[in-house]
Amino acid sequence: MRASFCIVLFLLVGVHPLPSSRRTFLQKASALSLLYTAQRALPQSSMACMHMGGIHNPQQMAPTPTPNPPRIGPRMLPTLALAPFVDALPLPEVVRPTLQNGHRSLTITMQEIRAKVHRDVAPTRWWSYGPDPLSPLIEARSGQPIQIRWVNNLPTKHFLPIDYSLHGCGHDVPDVRTTTHLHGAKTASKDDGYPEDWFTRGQSRVCTYPLQQDATALWYHDHAMGLTRLNTYAGLFGMFLIRDHVEDALHLPSGKYEVPLIFYDRNFGVDGQIFYDVSGDPENPWIPEFSADGILINGKIRPYFEVEPRLYRFRLLNTANSRFFLLSLSNGQPLTQIGSDQGLLPSPVDLKRLVLGCAERADILIDFSQLAGQTLHLRTSAFDILEFRVAKQTAAPVTMASIPKTLRTIERIPESAATTTRTIALYDYKDNVERSMVMLINRKRWHDPVTETPKLNSTEIWEFINLTEDTHPMHLHLVRFQVLDRRPFYTSVYRQNQNKPTYTAPAVPPEPNELGWKDTVQCPPGTVTRIIVRFEGFTGKYLYHCHILEHESNDMMRPFEVIA
Repeated sequence: MRASFCIVLFLLVGVHPLPSSRRTFLQKASALSLLYTAQRALPQSSMACMHMGGIHNPQQMAPTPTPNPPRIGPRMLPTLALAPFVDALPLPEVVRPTLQNGHRSLTITMQEIRAKVHRDVAPTRWWSYGPDPLSPLIEARSGQPIQIRWVNNLPTKHFLPIDYSLHGCGHDVPDVRTTTHLHGAKTASKDDGYPEDWFTRGQSRVCTYPLQQDATALWYHDHAMGLTRLNTYAGLFGMFLIRDHVEDALHLPSGKYEVPLIFYDRNFGVDGQIFYDVSGDPENPWIPEFSADGILINGKIRPYFEVEPRLYRFRLLNTANSRFFLLSLSNGQPLTQIGSDQGLLPSPVDLKRLVLGCAERADILIDFSQLAGQTLHLRTSAFDILEFRVAKQTAAPVTMASIPKTLRTIERIPESAATTTRTIALYDYKDNVERSMVMLINRKRWHDPVTETPKLNSTEIWEFINLTEDTHPMHLHLVRFQVLDRRPFYTSVYRQNQNKPTYTAPAVPPEPNELGWKDTVQCPPGTVTRIIVRFEGFTGKYLYHCHILEHESNDMMRPFEVIA
């Protein structure tokens, strides 16, 4: 059964130009969910029997782990059998700061709510940054600082399975704790949502965001040490749009013609409650990734959206824990990408398929003007996830927006500007039956001393050397960067000498839709991915990590400190 499933899946997905791996293959092929669902049993054991990349640690030996204990869980909801496109696409409430005591301010409250994800599913318990399952979309202007009071009004008991063995997640700290990170913001360390700077129910934290950055789509989410993957899965995330005069001058679709699309996946029990899988070992329930059958957009499973026959702007955000989305339109029409993580691209890029990794954003245009009265779908791989129902005519005569030829001037940073090149090696340590046990950066854990200390206003090249089988979406806090290139290398040779990569092919420049400013970069397996970054704005302690949240929690996350 599994062999025939893989053949069908290969035919559905096709070949992607970046190097493949077992997890990128599964992440980018949501057709997996249509054909086969495997409940993984990945029990943890001590690090004594771990090895790195197939090479056992010669200093430690351990007996073969005992068989997996049976997993006990709820009866699962067959989300793939639910009627598609029966719920309208919800849109988040838009909130803007108001003047309070001389400051542009907002108060955002985290709370538990219940809401339906589908017409035929019972209400689901969620955690949200507001009274609705879709957290408010915050909108502000570049150069106009705002203060946000983040209030924790969550329960004191978590409803998802905590792994108390993870760093910062022991029985000596509260089960429910939060800290909010504004992903992509250039802000002071004390306001960045540092993982150890968490707070509990009844407490709040005021953070100042200078917004000295270009128009773009940021997003906010929980970043509490050891709990990020669970708190985000529970629903703690939302979108944040920054506007500026450059964007204004382009006269892009706006108002009801600019639509946020927030993608994520969840599994549900038959009672409608979300289910997060575990290893089967109650002492170590962590699993290395989580891809679910239910694909949600803006809080609904496979919704529909009514559009007019005209140009629309869609602000895409992937908040999934582990899943990559491989997006395209069912009629073969291209997606026109005009922006990425940190704002507008130099010029539009037409794409037949858009790979959206965890935490990445994409600003795209879709022209429905020639599709009056038709229906088409947005899909991930071969699976339709959103239905567009195009009206026969526009609601009223309007000045039709057009696609600009140029968007924003972006000067490429010359490599000669870099004063330091840092090697960031990504490791996946496994036990002797190939189960991932811990994932490290440069063989160091979160709590090890800081090793990356860039100077304020310096420029550095960071090269991510991926020794694992996975594509890692690597994110740096505080900064924006540019992608330089990617180059395949011999992982086995590097493991032996751990000195310098032996390359197998020439370097490949970034894709056209990667030529803007980024804060998260896809690092394929067996590849050196290089970025160039200027550390500006603030000194202090920040962090960088893989944005597959299961990897980040165990322990592919490290601090860095910007020094004067």
